[in-house]
Amino acid sequence: MIITVAASKGGVGKSTTALHLANYLQTKADTLLIDGDVNRCVLEWGKRGSLPFKVADEVEGVELAKIYEHIVIDTPTHPDENDLKVMVRGCDLLVIPMTPDAMAIAATFNFINVLNKFRFKVNYRILLTMIPPRPNRVGDDARKTLLSAGLPVFKTGIRRLSVFQNAALAGVPVNMLKESYAQIAWRCYVELGKEILQ
Repeated sequence: MIITVAASKGGVGKSTTALHLANYLQTKADTLLIDGDVNRCVLEWGKRGSLPFKVADEVEGVELAKIYEHIVIDTPTHPDENDLKVMVRGCDLLVIPMTPDAMAIAATFNFINVLNKFRFKVNYRILLTMIPPRPNRVGDDARKTLLSAGLPVFKTGIRRLSVFQNAALAGVPVNMLKESYAQIAWRCYVELGKEILQ
């Protein structure tokens, strides 16, 4: 399976999502994460610690792709239309992370409009990330907005938890931390992974 993670807005948890999806898929079969982000966020994340799956840049990724069961691709933020077409043409699923705020919703609608221009069908789903805790209802409101527009949205959402930042600083996936919220954070991505593999 090839999963591309792309977004039209920065700061929505794109690289965090790519890394944790690769971490989940690695528990099922050998997984390669290709870091195509210009900032090389995942490669830098791994340099600070240890990741239980292979991470490569685009050049090395092309050479390694044939030996991995699953491939997750982290992409540059806000790709232009031509780059986006290349990124999504060969993937099985495009995951579009989005925070539940008005600016991100507007950017995501524009992103979907670009996808709809392509002459081929793109299998995509929107992932709500950085959802604030209850009683805040902004995550529910964003989900309703997307669903009422007929857009595909994952049932699973990713909670806003500082433990993700701690994992990035430590250079490990969140489930490798010994912090109180680490397993809660990891469960979000486990549920997402299960939803993808259904």
